[in-house]
Amino acid sequence: MSKTPSRHTSTRYEKPHRPLPVRALNRVLGLTSRFGKGAAIDPASLMAAAEEATGLLDFGEPSFREPLAKLVDSIEREASLHPLGRVITRTRLISTLANRARVEEQYRAHPEIENESVSRPIVIAGLQRTGTTLLHRMLASDRRLRALASWEALSPAPLDASGTDVRRQQAEQSEMALGYLAPDFFAIHPVEANAPEEDVLLLDLSFRSTVAEATLNVPTFSRWLEQQDQLPAYRSLERAMKLLLHQRRPAPPGRWILKSPHHLEWLDVLFSVFPDATVVWTHREPRETIPSFCSMVAHGRGVFSDRVDPREVGQQWSNKIYRMVERGMAAREAAGDRHFVDVRYEDLVRDPIGQAKRIYAAADIPFERETNDGMKDLLQKQRKDRFGHHVYRAEDFGLMAEGIDSALAPYRARYLG
Repeated sequence: MSKTPSRHTSTRYEKPHRPLPVRALNRVLGLTSRFGKGAAIDPASLMAAAEEATGLLDFGEPSFREPLAKLVDSIEREASLHPLGRVITRTRLISTLANRARVEEQYRAHPEIENESVSRPIVIAGLQRTGTTLLHRMLASDRRLRALASWEALSPAPLDASGTDVRRQQAEQSEMALGYLAPDFFAIHPVEANAPEEDVLLLDLSFRSTVAEATLNVPTFSRWLEQQDQLPAYRSLERAMKLLLHQRRPAPPGRWILKSPHHLEWLDVLFSVFPDATVVWTHREPRETIPSFCSMVAHGRGVFSDRVDPREVGQQWSNKIYRMVERGMAAREAAGDRHFVDVRYEDLVRDPIGQAKRIYAAADIPFERETNDGMKDLLQKQRKDRFGHHVYRAEDFGLMAEGIDSALAPYRARYLG
C-alpha cells in the first residue's frame, strides 16, 4: 500500500486512522481468545515463542529480565491495546528477544567479534524535532562513516545463511505496513527500510529504552525506567555495533554516526561506554519542538490503541523532555564543552553543509569534495513535506508557552538566547 498522505496530517488524535479492513480484523480478533484479551503478553510466553522461532535458548546476560517484566505489566494494565495492537506488540517483543538470542549465537560462533572497536563515534543527541533526522542522513551520505540502517536496527544479527536479503525484505514489509496503518506518520518522521535509523532500537535489546513510551501509554514503566541503571543498555548497544561492524568485513569499519534523543537523558552513561564520542547537540525553540513531538507520539500510539489522549501525551512527554534537558546539561557540565558541537536548527536549515563542516572539524574528519557532493545530492532528495504537511497545535496537548519557557529557562538562556 502506498504511503499517499492527506494534504495535512490529522489532528483528531482521539480518533486514530483505522482502515476499514483493520477495523473488521479488530472485531474478528476481539471475539477470539487467542488474539483478544487472552493473547498472552508475559515474559514466559514471549521467551518461549522466541525460543521456538530461533531454536536458541540463550538470551545473554540476565539484566533484561526485570525491565521486560516491568514493561509487560505496564502494557497489560495501561496501554489499552486494541486486538491487532496486541498482536503487533507481542510480535515486536518476541522479535526483540529473538534478536538477543541471535546476537549471542553470533558471538559464540565468531568470538573474534569482541575484537572489533567502536572508536570515536559521532552522536547526534538533540531533542526530538530539532533537525536530527536530516543531519543524520546528511552525515550518513559519506561512505567513510557508518550509520545504522533501519533494516539493521530491526534485525542486527543474521536470520539465516541468506545474507541480508531477508532482513531487508522484512524491513520493507514493515515500512509498507506502517504506511498502511498510519500514513500520516511518514509526514512527521519517515521510517524507510534502507535509510539511516535511530540506534535507540538497538538499545531496546535491553528493554531499557524509550521506544515503549514513545509508542505506547506505559507511564508506570516510564517512571520505573528513569531510576534504573542504563549501563546494561549501552553495553548491549556497543555489543550490537561490534557485530554489525564484523558483518561488513573485510571492508573498513568506518566511524559510527549514532542518533537518538534518548542519549540526551543518559550522556553520562554514554561517555562511560564511548569516552571518545563527539556529541552533536541540536537546538530549536521548545515551543515548536515539544508539541510537534507530542503529535508524533499521538499518531504512533494510534497504531496500537483506540484510546489516545493528547493531553495525557502532552503531560507525560513535556515532563520527560524537561528531565532530558536537565540531565543533559548536567552531564555536559561534568564532561566539558570539548566533547560537544552545538547546531541551531535555524542555522541547519539556512546552511546545512556549513553546519556539517563544523561537525567534521570538531570530529577531526577531512571534509572532501565527494562528501560535499554526496550531501548536496541527499538534500535534493530529502524534500520537506514530501509525505505530507505536519500540522499540530500546542493547545491540543494542554501545553502553554509560558510553562515551557519557565521549565526550560536555563536551557533557553544558554542555547537559544
